[in-house]
Amino acid sequence: MQSSACHIGNKLVPTSTNKYTKKRHIGDKLVPTLTIGFISLFLLAALFDLSRFTTLIQSLFSSAASQFGYWWQWLMVVNFALALLIAVSRYGKTRMGTQAKPSIGTFRWLAMIMCTLLAGGGVFWSAAEPIYHFITPSPSYNGVVGSTASAVVPALSQSFLHWGFLAWSVLGTLATIVLMYAHHQCGVKLRPRALLYPLLGDRLENHWLGAVIDACSIIAVAAGTIGPIGFLASQLGYSLEVIAGIENNVSSQLAILAAVVAAYSLSAASGMDKGLQWLSRANVIGAFGLLLVMLIFGPTQFIFEQFGNGFASYLTNLPAMSLTNDSADWNIWWTWFFWGWFIGFAPMMAIFIARISEGRSIRELVLAVAIGAPIVTNFWFSVLGGTGIFLELQTPGIISGPLNDAGLPAVLLASLSQLPYSSILLPAFLVLTTTFVVTTGDSMAYAIAMVVSGDDKPSRVHRLFWAIIMGCVAAVLLLAGDGGLNALQSFIVITAVPVSFIVAVTLITGPIAAMKMSQAQKQ
Repeated sequence: MQSSACHIGNKLVPTSTNKYTKKRHIGDKLVPTLTIGFISLFLLAALFDLSRFTTLIQSLFSSAASQFGYWWQWLMVVNFALALLIAVSRYGKTRMGTQAKPSIGTFRWLAMIMCTLLAGGGVFWSAAEPIYHFITPSPSYNGVVGSTASAVVPALSQSFLHWGFLAWSVLGTLATIVLMYAHHQCGVKLRPRALLYPLLGDRLENHWLGAVIDACSIIAVAAGTIGPIGFLASQLGYSLEVIAGIENNVSSQLAILAAVVAAYSLSAASGMDKGLQWLSRANVIGAFGLLLVMLIFGPTQFIFEQFGNGFASYLTNLPAMSLTNDSADWNIWWTWFFWGWFIGFAPMMAIFIARISEGRSIRELVLAVAIGAPIVTNFWFSVLGGTGIFLELQTPGIISGPLNDAGLPAVLLASLSQLPYSSILLPAFLVLTTTFVVTTGDSMAYAIAMVVSGDDKPSRVHRLFWAIIMGCVAAVLLLAGDGGLNALQSFIVITAVPVSFIVAVTLITGPIAAMKMSQAQKQ
């Protein structure tokens, strides 16, 4: 911690006398109480009457998305625009934290960021979402006939929006800048309430409202992490039934879940410098290898052509697609759902990125998170989703049929089964999907443990506790039935309502933090 002074508005606070390091605040103890209490109530309600509970959650989900969806659209756009402005300004050269150089190498840093967000959804959605939009074009492309050659570019372009610049930017640009300033310049703990520090100073450090802010953020990211963990078990159960003939039932899904939880718990126990970095590096190398294989044996020319055309269309139509409100019913289940999901993740994801980004410049952060990562993600979608579209164009029904019959996981299997060496590709992609989810479970357990314990390096016990808790919740919801997991997945959009206002504050505190850090480095 620096001994220099920290500016809060017009007040000068010496960080060497910061009281945050002197005692554990009452508000700290309230965070785990609120979080565990809410998760327990959620499980009890789901087990008591799942049908009625699911109906209630879906009703609240639709209401939250319809009432706040357009607000989220503007929030995403302004966040991205401000992050770019700061990056290209003279403040972009400002180095975050107290280290002159990063302690984590660039490749490992990028790998940890990419793998944490993409998770298993980045594999399954990348195969399935372009096909959805290819069959039924989005309202942004009125007049395009689905399942025709003219629907290819709109399908990829719409997918690029949901996994592109705006989504990545909200997860790790302005919020990360604020956290780096509050933590390293002013000695504040890395937790969601610190996003308000440049405006409110230490008023929330020992206040119940600060604990509520932290708890809301933890619940949102827990829902967004537990959901994919549970869905992975059901998706792998379906995949193993298709590939190996193993019956897909609750017992097999629980066995898969136990293996996944054991894997990310062991990684969490080993610490960020070991398991998480190793997993992230292995994920990126594995994904790159499988990408090359698909490019070589798949429709290479089609993929590159459609990626170029789709990305050009995405850039051209970005303003219109980002702010369209023409079809609320469609937006609720697509754009607004994704925006709620990413906004709910934002505070905790920013904490994780702040933890691994000390020594990086603001410009490096924005270019990596808001520009580089989205382009790589969009190309990944073009390879997996584009391959499925190509096959569907050649033989109508070969991909859309399994999609209609078995849903999301069927698309990836149907696409890969049509390629050479599918007997190798199929299990390889299933392993990759698993390791992506394991990485996310590990990193989010670490981030939650940081917030609850108030420690940059939470103890192994804390990390293991939250890793196992998320797995146990997923197991209970699996036993309750698909409705429990669906309710949890929808619930993150509900929690995004209060979290979105916390994120919105970074539109003000982000530029303030960048200027304060720049001024401090000139002194």
